[in-house]
Amino acid sequence: MVPILLVLLLAVILFGIGFAVKVLWWVALAVFVVWLLGFLFRGAHAGGGGRGRWYRW
Repeated sequence: MVPILLVLLLAVILFGIGFAVKVLWWVALAVFVVWLLGFLFRGAHAGGGGRGRWYRW
């Protein structure tokens, strides 16, 4: 009985980790798209100054 419970617990943990990683990939993709759009639009409005950064790095 104990080995079956351990296998089920391991399966639940691995499923949870896989789901969390998939969600994090979607979040990372959304952040990248927002950053890219902000970078492109800010670069288009910067003109010739070259100081059109919208972040403070």
